[in-house]
Amino acid sequence: MSTRIRRGSRGRQVWGRLAMAFTAAAAITLTGLPALDEAVAAKPPNVKPVRCDEKFLGRSFPSTPANSGPPDNLPYDAWPTDENYTYDNPAKAYDGVLPPTDQQRQTAGTNYRKWQRKFEKSQNPADRVMEIYARYNSQYNSDRGYKEFKRFLDVRYIGAHGNPARGEAFEARMVKKYNMVGPDWWCQDTLEYTDPETGEKRYRVIDAHNRATERKVEMKSNGKIESDQLKADRQIAKERPKSTFRYLTGARTENSTKEAIRKFDEDLRRDRGTSRTQAGVNERRSNAIERTQKPNVYTKYDKRFNADPLKGGRGPIVDQALRSGRTPAEARRIQAMYNQNNSGGYFGRGPGGIDFSTLEINYVGTPVKGKGLDYSMRADYVKDPDTAPGYGGDAKLQLASDSFFTWLALTPDRFWVNLNPIRPDVVMDKEFAKTDAGRVLLEADLTLKHDYADAMNPDKYERGERFWRAAPRTPEGMPCLPIIRQWITPKPAKVREQDGGIYILDAPMKVNMEVPHGPDVPAGGCRLTEAQTKQAEALILQMIQPELERRVNEDPSYADLRRVYKSRVAAEYVRRQDAVAPTDFRKIINSNDVKRWPLRDENKNWDKKTVYDKYVYSFKNGDYKFERVYDGKVWILSMGGVDFSKAPKKDITKTQFTTQYKGLDTTTRTSVRTEVTYRDGDTAYFGGSSAEQPTIPGPKPTPTPTHPDDPKPSHTPSTPAPSTPGGDHTTGPTRPPGGDLAHTGSSTPVALIAGVASALAVAGVALIWWVRRRPAPSGRH
Repeated sequence: MSTRIRRGSRGRQVWGRLAMAFTAAAAITLTGLPALDEAVAAKPPNVKPVRCDEKFLGRSFPSTPANSGPPDNLPYDAWPTDENYTYDNPAKAYDGVLPPTDQQRQTAGTNYRKWQRKFEKSQNPADRVMEIYARYNSQYNSDRGYKEFKRFLDVRYIGAHGNPARGEAFEARMVKKYNMVGPDWWCQDTLEYTDPETGEKRYRVIDAHNRATERKVEMKSNGKIESDQLKADRQIAKERPKSTFRYLTGARTENSTKEAIRKFDEDLRRDRGTSRTQAGVNERRSNAIERTQKPNVYTKYDKRFNADPLKGGRGPIVDQALRSGRTPAEARRIQAMYNQNNSGGYFGRGPGGIDFSTLEINYVGTPVKGKGLDYSMRADYVKDPDTAPGYGGDAKLQLASDSFFTWLALTPDRFWVNLNPIRPDVVMDKEFAKTDAGRVLLEADLTLKHDYADAMNPDKYERGERFWRAAPRTPEGMPCLPIIRQWITPKPAKVREQDGGIYILDAPMKVNMEVPHGPDVPAGGCRLTEAQTKQAEALILQMIQPELERRVNEDPSYADLRRVYKSRVAAEYVRRQDAVAPTDFRKIINSNDVKRWPLRDENKNWDKKTVYDKYVYSFKNGDYKFERVYDGKVWILSMGGVDFSKAPKKDITKTQFTTQYKGLDTTTRTSVRTEVTYRDGDTAYFGGSSAEQPTIPGPKPTPTPTHPDDPKPSHTPSTPAPSTPGGDHTTGPTRPPGGDLAHTGSSTPVALIAGVASALAVAGVALIWWVRRRPAPSGRH
C-alpha cells in the first residue's frame, strides 16, 4: 500500500511502500528472556545493528531525508498527545500463577528449556507453568536471585518479555513519526567508548543513530532516562565531538531526567562554544496498550468492582495497585527493584510512581446484565518516585471498591454517623459500622471536630489570634463561644452522562456550621446573649468555616472520605440504571447484606466505641490549652456526624463537556486498557473491566503435563477463583431513593445520586469545644 510517513504538524514526509504494520508484531514468542538494553562493559553486547527503516518499516528507503529525525531546537519540547500503540506480551497470560510448593519446585528442577520444548509441542499451559517454576529455581540461589515468587513472576518473567516488546513498539512509532529512514539511520547501533575512571572499554547501544550526522536518539516509552546511559553519553560526546543527543519519552518526563539533560546540554554548549541545542528531550506522550493474547486458567482476574462472584476483571489499575508497596520502606525497595528491570519502560514510572492516597473513581460504565462493568480511576503522580514513592495502592483500590458495594447493599437511610457526647446510643447504624465505608465516615467526623478546634488555635495560626480577639466576651471579660454543630454535606457533583456511562468530573464537599437547638444539645461552658451568639456564629462562618472546607476537600487527612464519596456517586448511578432495567447488581442493591465487604486488614477489629470514646475525651478535656491576656486578665482556655443519604448533582451539557473537558472521553475509554494521562497533566487515569471475561469455575484442577510419565505438580499452580462481591438476597426492582436532582445533561433527565448528597451530611453535634476560666497562678490578677 502507498503510505506517507509524516512528521507531526511540521509537514516532513517520505513516500514509500510499507510491508509491515506499525505495531509490535503478534509473533512474539516466549523462547527466551531478553537481555537488558544498557551501557555495558567488557565485551560488546550481543546486538546486531540494523537499518531503522528495515527493522520497523519493512523496507529500505533509498535516501535519508534532509529533515529527518526529531527537532533539536529546544532543550525540552513537550507535545502531549493521546495516541495509542499496541504490543503483544504472551507472558502476561500467566500473571495468576501461584507460588510453587516444595514438591512443585522439586518436580520442575532447573532445566527450564525442557519444559519450554514441551510447551512448544503441546501448547498446554501447565507445561508453561512448570517452565516458569524451573526458571524461578535456576535463579533462586544466585546473588541477585529473587526469593519472593510474586516479584520474580512480575519482574523477571512478565516484565522481561514486556520490556522489549513495549520498547520496540514505541521505537517503531518514533521511527515513523520522525522519518528516521534511509541508509544513515541505524537502530541498536553499538558504540565503543572508554570509561574515564577505569580506562576500560565500554559499549553503549544507541536506539537510533544517524551515522552521517552523528545524531543519537534514545527512545523511552516511559519518562525516565537511566543515569548510566547519560553518563555514557557524556563520555561519547567528548570522544565524538560532533555528536548531538535527543531523548524521546512516551510519558511524563521525570523532573530528574529533564534536569540531568538540561545540565548535559548546558555543559556541551559551553564546551563547544555554541548556542544551538546539543542535548534535549522530546516528550511525546503515548498510550502503550498491552495485548495478553490467550488468557487461560493461570490468568489473573480481580474480584473488585465485579458483581458476579464467578467472574473477575482485569485492567491497568489492578496491576499498578498490586505492585505497590504497603509501606514507604517497602515501596522504596520495590521501586528500586523495578527500576533495575525497566529498560523498555514496561513498568512506566515504576510501582512507586502513583500517589495512591489520591486514588478516586472518575468514571463508571452503564451496567448491562451479563456484560460486566467498565470503570476508570484517577490519581496524581508523585514528584519523585525513587526517593518518595507512592504506596498502599491495593488497600486504596479495595476501599474504593468495598465502598461502592456498601453504598449499593445498604439502604440510604443507614448512611449516617453522629458524634454527640450525650448520645452514645446513636453513633451509627450497626450494619454500616461493619464496613470500612462507615469507619471512614465516623473517623472523618472526629477529624472534623478536632480540626474545628485546631483551626482557631492562636498559638499556631495568625487566623486564630485574630479570631479570639474578635470573639464575644462574658461580663467577666472571658472569651466565649456557643456550642457549634458542624457537619459535612456534598456540594452538587459535576457529572456528565454519555458514552454509556457517567463521568464524575468533580465532587466537592461543604462544611456546615450552626448553633444547635433541642434536647440533645450538651451544656456549654459559658453563657452568651442571643446577639452575642449570632455574632459568634457569624465570626465562625467567616473565619473558620472556609479553612475547614478547604481541609475537607484538599487535605490528605480526608482523602479516604473523598474516595468513598466518589464511590457513592458511582454507586448511585448504578442504582438508577438498575431501576430502569435489571443488572448484575440487582440482588446486591438494598439487600442490607455487607458480609462480602467487611472491615479489612488492620481495621478488621475496629469498633465505633473507640472513636466515640476519643471524642468524649476531647469534649471533656479539650484538644489543647492556650493562655492569653484579655482586658488585663490572664485566661487559660481549653479547646476540645456525617450523613451520606443524599447526593445532589449538577449536570453539564454536552457542549460544556466537549469544551471544558476536551478529549477526556477518549482518555477515559483508553484508561480501561492502559495507564494514560489527560492532556499535559500530572494525573494518571487507569481502570479495569470485567466485560466479556470468562466465567471462572471453582477450584481449578491440577494441571497435567503433556506426557503421562512426566512428574505432575502436586498443587494447582493457578490463581484461585475470585470471590467477587455479590449479594445473597434477591430483591425486586428497586425504587430510586428520593431527592430533587438535576438531569445528567443527556437527552433523558436522570435523577442521579439521590443518596449521595446528604451522605456526608454530618448529623450530630459537631466537635464541641469549650472554654472555661481557670484560676490565675498566684500573683496574677
